[in-house]
Amino acid sequence: MSDLFPSTVKHAPLAEQMRPRALYEVIGQRHLIGPGKPLRMAFESGTPHSMILWGPPGVGKTTLARLMADSFDAEFIALSAVFSGVKDIREAMQQAQVMAEQGRRTILFVDEVHRFNKAQQDAFLPYVERGTITFIGATTENPSFEVNSALLSRAAVYVLNSLDTNELGELFERACRQVMADTDFEPDAKARMLGYADGDARRLLNVIETVKTAVATLPIENQRRVISTNWLNSTLASDLRRFDKGGDAFYDQISALHKSVRGSHPDAALYWLVRMLDGGADPLYMARRIVRMAIEDIGLADPRAWEIALNAAATYERLGSPEGELALANAVLYLSACPKSNAAYLAYNSARAFVAKDNSQAVPEHLRNAPTKLMRNLGYGAQYRYAHDESEGYAAGETYLPDGMTEPNWYQPTTRGLEQKIADKLAHLRQLDAKAKTSK
Repeated sequence: MSDLFPSTVKHAPLAEQMRPRALYEVIGQRHLIGPGKPLRMAFESGTPHSMILWGPPGVGKTTLARLMADSFDAEFIALSAVFSGVKDIREAMQQAQVMAEQGRRTILFVDEVHRFNKAQQDAFLPYVERGTITFIGATTENPSFEVNSALLSRAAVYVLNSLDTNELGELFERACRQVMADTDFEPDAKARMLGYADGDARRLLNVIETVKTAVATLPIENQRRVISTNWLNSTLASDLRRFDKGGDAFYDQISALHKSVRGSHPDAALYWLVRMLDGGADPLYMARRIVRMAIEDIGLADPRAWEIALNAAATYERLGSPEGELALANAVLYLSACPKSNAAYLAYNSARAFVAKDNSQAVPEHLRNAPTKLMRNLGYGAQYRYAHDESEGYAAGETYLPDGMTEPNWYQPTTRGLEQKIADKLAHLRQLDAKAKTSK
């Protein structure tokens, strides 16, 4: 049976030592492997099927693939899309063909399948269709975008979740009993380690292994060592990051931040901002997104939001971390508390859609510039009404759209914040227009 790790490794990492050898040992993913759930039924069916396991790192994708191979007594071939090329794929298919001729199933596990290009992914299709292999792909990225539609249509997609605190706690206790039986953790220290893991079982086990190595420096009292939060903080790397800055987790969190601001929930917005900064997000990228929130979701309901967002970005550029991050927090809190309007955003998109499919309509003659005598003789600028010379500084009844174009009414101000006054102003001007037209 092939594997991602050589069998000659004498001292396997703790994560490998503790890899479940049976389905009942798996922690988490009860929505997939609990009684009556899809993957449990697949294990019990006796017939494997091709699948894509989609989820964050350290949630059991490789483990489930290995257990499936064991359950069906199948040859297990593992490829990593990071290290494997066309030659490796060809050799794996040849091995699977030999197994098929011997009447033995082959489960081909492709880790990080999203890193294979289209041609490499297509190479698996004929073998999947002939039943030479049962394909199991693992990905941390959305398979809708990263896996070829032809391959995706031949595989069931199962979504794996990050481990919750209780599940991480169960894994923590299991690991400590195995490798740190003489060590106790203060409650806050344990909570800190679970927080470091951030739902990732492999990360938790790696942290435990790091602590196990360093714990020998602690004194023994009553045959026990006690790990405190202070000792733990000085032992673990302070810059441990929680997500891949280019992966789904990053975009999920920026989405949560944006929607919290839009939903006027300051605490939630602050939580997601701090989570992302703690996870290593570029503060200048965050600043640009905050400016976008001000323009898209607040708009003219409170134009000060733009100013505050832009000032926060400039402040961060000048001060850097950590002081500049406080400016971003100020901006997020202000934006969350602002009146909301997407009226300008909707109006702009409507105008763009109209212009994209409309003919290029001529500028009405009264709106054209007339810097030369010829242009004036052609009527350019004639009958233009200078608004400042009109009552209320408004040329009632005048039109500024192309000839024959009906009023689109794209901009519909809300009744929130400054836009209430804008709405009142525009309503008054429309009344003046109507009055001017009836008086003609």
